[in-house]
Formats: sequence, structure tokens, C-alpha cells
Amino acid sequence: MTKLNKLIAESGICSRRNATDLIKSGQVTVNGAILTEPFYEVLPTDAIKVQGKLILRQERKLYFLFNKPEDVITTSSDPEDRTTIMHFFKRIKERLYPVGRLDRNTTGLIIMTNDGELTQKLSHPKFNISKTYYVTTHKPVTIEHQKSLLAGIKLEDGIMKVDKISDRTRKKNTLAITIHSGKKHVVKRLFTKLRYFVEKLDRVKFAMLTQKGLPLGAYRPLSTEEVDTLRNL
Repeated sequence: MTKLNKLIAESGICSRRNATDLIKSGQVTVNGAILTEPFYEVLPTDAIKVQGKLILRQERKLYFLFNKPEDVITTSSDPEDRTTIMHFFKRIKERLYPVGRLDRNTTGLIIMTNDGELTQKLSHPKFNISKTYYVTTHKPVTIEHQKSLLAGIKLEDGIMKVDKISDRTRKKNTLAITIHSGKKHVVKRLFTKLRYFVEKLDRVKFAMLTQKGLPLGAYRPLSTEEVDTLRNL
């Protein structure tokens, strides 16, 4: 049997920890009665509601790795009717959500899933998920500035630094950098601080996942082993 907090998390509403809080605060009902025990073992016939909304347990959990092209918005909808990431998943009946975001003109890897618990984990700063980017600038980045990136640069929201830098990308004025911070626009902000204009930004690696065999605009399902690895990071 599945425990109540796990079932709520698997429905995509929130993480398991947040599900536990919702249950303990009396916001979950089972068969019409408030239940405050997170580890209650759910029966197949139980009707579960979170804040009055019925949980549908039949939805299968899906996990995809998507290589986002330029000019694609990483949201489920756009008021200006621009192309969103959901355009590429029209054939999928389940409602998917991106893990994190990429700027409209940033290309590269992003995970799409309906697993709320995994989304929470991969998005939360404390788990320090590493990402590798190819950063193309308007001119070569000096050795001194590369050292500054590794040592740390003061931005408006604190000291930020990259973990690794490599110039072995075989692309002009392009560095490969690995960073753990998931703060908004952090890569572009670092290079802007050093007075470099970022002409292209491509996320080539997310945790242990790479772009190998995945052209722009394409996606593939994650294997069970890959999902398990992400859960155990």
C-alpha cells in the first residue's frame, strides 16, 4: 500500500515534506473526514482530497529530458501567444511541468515531469544539483577573469562562483562552466559583471544527464535507472 503523504506527492501537487505539513494541518480529507496521519496506508477505494481538490491516483509518472531550442518560453502558457515548452509535448495526455527554467534564448537540457516530489528536490538550492553550460561571449574570457569566476564574484544577491571552467569546447570564445547555483540568470549575471556580453548560452549537462543523441527540439524518456539516480542525488 501507498502512504498518504507519498501519494499526495506523487500526484504532483507538492513535495512529500509539504504533503506531510498539509496533512498535519488538517487540509487533507479521506472519504470526507479530516485525517492528520501522514503515514496512513491508502486503500484503493479511498477518496482523498487536498484543500478540497480530489486527488487522481491513476495518473502515471512521466519523466522526459528535453533539449530546448531558442525562442521557446519555459512556461505552460504565454499571454503573448509565443511558443512555449508545452508545444513540444502536445501528444502527452498528462500535465507536465519543467524542472526549473531556461531563458527564452537559452538552449539546452531541461527535465519535464509530473512528479512533484522529484521536481521539488531538483529545484531546491540545498541539493546542489550541478549544471554545465557552454557560454559564448563577444570576446575571449581572460585567464584572470576565469580565476575570478572560480574564486567568487559579488553579485546583488551574494557571492557566486563556478565550480569548473574549461576552454576545450572547440568553439570560438566559448567556455564550459559547471555551477551548482540555481539562482535566476546567475550565469549571465556573472559574465555581465566582468563586462562580457553573452552571445549564446547552452545547458549541455544537468546532473549526470547530457545532450548526447538529443538534437534541439527533441526529447526522450528517462530510464528507470536515471530517475533513481536523480532521486538519490
